[in-house]
Amino acid sequence: MDGGMERGRDGGAAVPEVDWKVGVDIGGTFIDFCALETRSGRVASLKVLTTPDDPGAELMTGLTLLAEREGLDPRAVTRFVHGTTVGMNTVIQRKGAPLALLTNASFEDVIELARLRMPDTYSLFCSRPDQLVSRDMVFGIPARLRSDGTERQAPDRAAVADAVAAIRAKGALGVVVSFLHSWRDDAQESAVKEEVARLAPELFVFTSAEVWPVIREYERTTTAILNAYVHPRISGYLSALEERLAGRGVPARPLLTKSNGGVMNAAEGKRACVHMLLSGAASGVNGAAWLARQAGEPRILTLDIGGTSADFALIIDGQARFGVGEMIGEFPLHIPSVSVSSIGIGGGSIASVDGQGVLRVGPESAGSTPGPACYGRGGEWATVTDAMVVCGWLGHSQMAYGQLRMDADLARAAVGRLADRLGRSLEATAQAILDVAVSEMFAEVEKMAARAGVDVRDFALMPFGGGGPMLGVFLARELGMSRVVAPRWPGVVSALGGLVADLRGDFVRTLFADLDAGLMPVLREAFAAMGREGRDWLAAQGHSGAAELGIVADMRYAGQSYEIETPLRPDWLDGDDPGAIADAFHATHARLYDFDDPDGRIEIVNLRLSAIGNGPALHFPMAEEEASAASAERTVPIFTGGAVTPVGLYRRAELPAGARFQGPAIVAQEDTTFAIPAGTEARVDAHLNLHLTFAE
Repeated sequence: MDGGMERGRDGGAAVPEVDWKVGVDIGGTFIDFCALETRSGRVASLKVLTTPDDPGAELMTGLTLLAEREGLDPRAVTRFVHGTTVGMNTVIQRKGAPLALLTNASFEDVIELARLRMPDTYSLFCSRPDQLVSRDMVFGIPARLRSDGTERQAPDRAAVADAVAAIRAKGALGVVVSFLHSWRDDAQESAVKEEVARLAPELFVFTSAEVWPVIREYERTTTAILNAYVHPRISGYLSALEERLAGRGVPARPLLTKSNGGVMNAAEGKRACVHMLLSGAASGVNGAAWLARQAGEPRILTLDIGGTSADFALIIDGQARFGVGEMIGEFPLHIPSVSVSSIGIGGGSIASVDGQGVLRVGPESAGSTPGPACYGRGGEWATVTDAMVVCGWLGHSQMAYGQLRMDADLARAAVGRLADRLGRSLEATAQAILDVAVSEMFAEVEKMAARAGVDVRDFALMPFGGGGPMLGVFLARELGMSRVVAPRWPGVVSALGGLVADLRGDFVRTLFADLDAGLMPVLREAFAAMGREGRDWLAAQGHSGAAELGIVADMRYAGQSYEIETPLRPDWLDGDDPGAIADAFHATHARLYDFDDPDGRIEIVNLRLSAIGNGPALHFPMAEEEASAASAERTVPIFTGGAVTPVGLYRRAELPAGARFQGPAIVAQEDTTFAIPAGTEARVDAHLNLHLTFAE
């Protein structure tokens, strides 16, 4: 045998002795790997520092380390799923392609007017963001489609030619075409796209209807702009990814995680770039939902803390919540996405003192380069990670699989400079940094819970990411939660999320009609058409199995300016009685807003369908629980509650199923460190999850 390969029984091509499935997720500081060898059940995980100047290089570094440390043979990788922040970072850093927008004449200000809302209504210093397409690159084309889909005026070809000439002169690389009512009929947009391609074949062109054909021209336009803005960088990145993997001998074609928690192939990703802008956050929630189902946990609040941000999501009955209107930087993304609330608090978030002498934490982050001061990579600012080191929670073992060694002296020097400005002790300043970080997260969770109409005290917290276990227990106690459930490898849950993800495509039809008996045939026809479209999409992704079709409607009472998502059952569309659909909407409205109007007129704005092709049925090893008292490796001093306290240090790898211990404690492992305060009961379950319960 050679390199983990053996000859087939018929003497044909070599087949792998092993079968590796690999999930990868790139964050702001680390790239995470979670690999499963399906025949033995062996799990390998890894973190590698990112290389912002050469995205993708860290991926090759990680594969090399996995080969050296875990014996992973690239030729035995049969599934490779990848999530990346390239698109998100492109928008935030404003490094996307220069674009032009073609829209209806007299509607050139569509993205400037937006929804006439200021980002912060109560701030005297609030300003609106600069648009991704500057005003001089917006061109009005005489053309008009009526709201019923009939054409009032065909697009003026001469105006298109003049616009293209100006676009070329101004150096744009791409064009977005977005006309009124194209959700009803996209013929005008398509005609203009063909004309632009004929006149300037070097320009790439996207229409709003092909990206996401929904009513409301602003949201449809901004979503199409986001897709075009990141297209060159994502397309180039994915092409390089395919070449690098092929060069390593990986036979699996890469799959990409999507904002909706599913995956798609790279060819689709190069065109539908907008669908992977929130892939990292969605993958984390997807991984947490899978872990929650495995552990039998029905209600989970997720806390994903990386180097830059803290992300929160709700998982109910093993399923993540979805929504539209998530923000990418300063711009709304109007496609279905896993509902995630984010705040600029992460392990690398920088602490500072403002002009009024108030301690602030974030949103600026030290990232991976130079990183927190304690990394010893040139960082000089005090960060949340440095505060954890000063308080004693970190620094007792190597981090990131031996790639980082905490330098406590550098952390103390960085926090000390803030302490001098505040006139407080070093340890008290570090504790204050942690308290501010937790309070910022507390406020964000409370807002998210209010929007969802839930009480987080009914949930268990699942912290993950490199920083989630550091601060998660403190946040849970502040929120009044009674339990924390922490997975075996918290630092790579996002990579796990890609590994276990299904193929998922989303499709939409805008109906904008009253819910009555006359609408039922229209609903059936739309559902059938989207079902065919969904099955065709799955086939194009290479899926040959059964398709699971999920359907929801965006509904509202007539006169309302917002819709709520109402899940439907396909059998409710049979016949001419819309009663079951109406009842579901009334019940959803009452749950969210504590009132409904049984006699109110209901409108269905959008019908949305998800086509899901199940991913591989992966099984991770389980152990048999045997109650035992865990033994601490040693005690270490921790500053907490205004005093120094000795606490036990435990190694996660040495905690078997059934092990129990009490806080205060530290649990160190390869990818993160758990900070467990006093008054906490800890237990390890058969899945090697760590369950923490607080005393009343």
